[in-house]
Parts: sequence; C-alpha cells; structure tokens
Amino acid sequence: FPVRPTKDQQVLLDFVKPDLDTPRTLWSTKVTNLELRRRVDQFGTGLVKIAGLVPADSNVLLLLNDGIEFLITDLALASHSIPSFTLTSMSLLSPVLDSHPPTAIITHAEFLPNLLELIYDTHEGSHHTIIVVGEPKVKIARGLGQVRIFKWNDIEREAAQLEQVQVSPTDPKQVFTVSFYSTSSGELRGTQLTHENLTAGVAATRALLPLSGAISPLDTIASSHSMSSAFGRTVAYTAVYEGTNFATFASTKLVGTDEVASQDLNDLKSVDTYPVPSPTILFVSAFHLSALTSAILDHAKRSSFLYSLAWRQKLAGILEGFTTKQSLWDRLVFDAARMGVMGKGAGTVRGVVVSRGALETQALTPSRIALSVPLVNSYIHPLVSGPVLASHPLDLQVFPAEPASAGTSATDNYAFTYLAPVGPPSINIEAKLVGVDDTAVENGSDPIGTLMLRGPSVGIVLDSEGKGVEGEKESDWVETGERAKVLSNGTFKVASVRK
Repeated sequence: FPVRPTKDQQVLLDFVKPDLDTPRTLWSTKVTNLELRRRVDQFGTGLVKIAGLVPADSNVLLLLNDGIEFLITDLALASHSIPSFTLTSMSLLSPVLDSHPPTAIITHAEFLPNLLELIYDTHEGSHHTIIVVGEPKVKIARGLGQVRIFKWNDIEREAAQLEQVQVSPTDPKQVFTVSFYSTSSGELRGTQLTHENLTAGVAATRALLPLSGAISPLDTIASSHSMSSAFGRTVAYTAVYEGTNFATFASTKLVGTDEVASQDLNDLKSVDTYPVPSPTILFVSAFHLSALTSAILDHAKRSSFLYSLAWRQKLAGILEGFTTKQSLWDRLVFDAARMGVMGKGAGTVRGVVVSRGALETQALTPSRIALSVPLVNSYIHPLVSGPVLASHPLDLQVFPAEPASAGTSATDNYAFTYLAPVGPPSINIEAKLVGVDDTAVENGSDPIGTLMLRGPSVGIVLDSEGKGVEGEKESDWVETGERAKVLSNGTFKVASVRK
C-alpha cells in the first residue's frame, strides 16, 4: 500500500507542488501552483478573519459546482482544519441541514433565494453564514435578518490586505470532509475522508494508465465525476498533483439545474466551453462510452465502403493482443469518423477510464476498435476515494458469457453473465467476499458473495445521525452492500445496486 504518490504528499495542500511553476488551465482559470497557493492562503485568512470561522470547530457546507472556487475553498478549509460537507445530490440538502446543520454555507448566487427560503422554513436563520460565489441580486442581498452574507470575491480581495493566518501542521489522518450520499434504499449516509484517504486515492488513480504513458503536465484531464463525490475529488487532485489542465463535464453540475444532464455526446463536448487544450485522458461513465462508440462506428459505416474490411483487420489485431491508432485502416476509415464525432479530441485522447454504469462485455471490443486507445474498466464506490477495482489498460482479453447460476437473483445473473469484469483490487485496496456458498465453490463454481473492502483509501461510514457505522479502524472491513463474483483469473464482476 503506497498510501501516497510520494513521501512528500501528506495533506491536501501538498498536491499543489510549489516547485512546479508551469501554468496550466483549471476549468476557465490559467494559474501556476504558486498563484494557486497564494489564493488558497488569502481565502483561508478571509474565512477566519472576515467570515469568522473557527479552525477545528466550524464546518462548512459546499453547495458549489465544480470550478476553481470549489478547489480554492476546499484547500483553504482543509488547511485550517475546518471540515467541509458535500452532497452528491441536491435532494439530500434538507436532510443534511436537519441532521448536520453547518456553521456556514458556500453556494452560487443563483441558488441563494432557494437556500434562504429553505433556511427560514427550518428556522435555522440564526445559525448560518452564507458565502456567495457571483453577484446576488440587490433585493436579495438586503433585509436578510440574522443570516450573514458575504461575497466570495470580497473575502479573497479583502483578506489580501490582512496579515495572513498561519496554517498549523495537519495530521494526515485528520478528517477534512464528509461526502453525503444516499443508499439504494434512500437512506442518508456520509463518508468521512481524511487527508490520507485522498493521498491514497490519488496514488491509485495515477496507476490506472500504463507506465509507458503516465500522466504528465502535457495532458488535459476531462472528468464526468463531480468534486462533491469521493472519486471526483480524487480525479481533480490527481490533475492538480500532476500539473495537468483539468475540466469537468456539464453533467457534474450540482447547483442551478432543474434536471439531471444526459450523459451523452453533448455532455462530452461540454468541455469545449472551457479554454483548456483538447482532452487527452477521459474519466467517463459507461453511458458516455456507449454514446461515443456508437457515434464513431455509425459515422464510419456511412462514410466508407471499406468499413467491413477495416473492422475485420482491427478485430484481428485485438485478438492478437494489441491495438493502435496508426494503422492503415485507421487512416482510411476510423480517423475521419473519430474526427467527425470528437473533433480535435480524435487526435489527442490517449486513454479512457470508465467508471459508473453497466458496461457489458460485448461492448468492450467495439469500443476498443472505435477509440483504439488503452481502456480501463473500473468500479468505484462512495466510501472509497480512489478506484476500488480496475482492469489493466493493456489487457484486451474478452471471455465468453457464462451461463446463469441457479438460485441467484435476476440482478446477479445479469451482472455475472453479461457485464464486463472490472479487474482485480486496485492499489491501496483489499477486497474479500462474505456469505460465499462453500459447497458451490468446492464443486467448481466461482465464489459469489457480498463485497467487503478495507485499505487506506476507504473512508469511515456515517449514518444519518453522524455516528460511525463501519471502518473506524484501518483494520476494519467495510461492507459495500453489493454482491460480487471473483473469476478464476482474479478479476471481479460486481452486481451494483446503486444508480
């Protein structure tokens, strides 16, 4: 268990390496690490001296969409030992306000009227400080009773004129955030994450791609995972650590949306609205991959009479264990199709990591032909900061569907028959199955049971009242609530019950 990328990454702010002075673009902001650190220090000072937050005592609810403000706020809070709360869905806002009332809330100006209404309805007005990103309407900014409202930009600007608050040393095992999510049954749960959990998650995420094509400052990472989730935060901090450009898709937007954004081609292209270079590494869902694969192959079919021959030749290469974008058939058929669908990304994307959603085994080969880059199929969970299980990017094997097992549920049979394997346990993860039918295993069947996890990237599970449920010690096994099957080659299949 490497626990961290190098020995120097003990806490969150260590990901912003001061010796890396090359500017990169994070969403819409071009910034160097020294400039980012300076802004984090200023905003942290403002939170303490202007907003009145107390280190190691206050806590802050982040109702923010992904962006530079989220990143600066997260680093500033963590540096001053002020825990943050995040929500994976706005439907959890009322339950969290009821059970975990925060000292302060940071949100966007357009959501301020809704938030004030909710606060006054719960009679919690005297307990809240609100920090607003953007410009609130004048009529809203006045007559707010006991609710104190500050502007995010004002805090940062005014703090620059003040003596900076010194950051005290932080214990890597200190909890810096709680990510709230709902279980399949609708129950509110939270994951307590420490600095060590995040460093372990980043170490595992960096290892998803082959060493021959490791992440570098020349890359641009585009992610479909919100920073309000454990894995989404890890992907963002991986980009910060590596010095890459970074942006997230429109579907990650938490505030200001009336409906959930579709995970389709338009969502993939939403990164083009940011002034970042064309993406080189994509962290997407199975829905994104399906839409991208279908569009490329449909375009190739329509545009070239050589499609069938090109398909056979590319398939033959995959069956022999290799894939490339430099073949004759790519130049004649697939390059134009990729360009027609992906634009500039057709020539820059060099790796794809798939998490979330059901990816069927029969979809793997078409995707590898369409994209012709290393493809990682991984399994993530709200309790874990990094990938839990992940396939090897250069493993092109495809195994035939296995017959359904007698006595298992329809969900299990579908998952264990048709879904693609999600690889062995990732770095910093131990996995085991409980409730396995020993008799069936002795008769030659693959073990099936409830998936349990432990390791430095696994957080502590909290119930709706904020009490620890599982994983309070590093040696504790944490139940995911999902069933898994271990194949004879050591890879897992997971019958996920989460949406």
